[in-house]
Amino acid sequence: MSRKAVAAGGIVFREGDEGVEIVLVSRHSPVLFALPKGKVDPGEEVEQTAVREVREETGLEAEILQPLGDVRYWFTDGDGTRVDKVVHFFLMRLTGGDMALHDHEFDEVGWFHLAEAERLLTHKNQLHILTRAGELIAKLPA
Repeated sequence: MSRKAVAAGGIVFREGDEGVEIVLVSRHSPVLFALPKGKVDPGEEVEQTAVREVREETGLEAEILQPLGDVRYWFTDGDGTRVDKVVHFFLMRLTGGDMALHDHEFDEVGWFHLAEAERLLTHKNQLHILTRAGELIAKLPA
């Protein structure tokens, strides 16, 4: 038995003192560094999901600049059903908010230099999304 699952998330960036920084969410136990993302609610478009999940998980407000691509993988849920999942990611520009307002799904939210984010990211199947974001950010007007 199998089912499909769809999620969306974003790479929120800013220009920091040392170059481009992006937001990662993290947990202490087990250790996890991830891009903010979550499941699409009924009646919601993937773009709406990405903006909502970024706001909920990071406390930040951001606007979508463009799609980055997706990550596809599968896992087995608690009842043995195979879940084929696709996560759509979007490049997002910070517009406001406060990290102190993030929900409690993660322990911390932080800004990381792009190279550090690549090193820390727990799910390496998302690295191509970070690489694509870096390429697109480099082409944006200052």
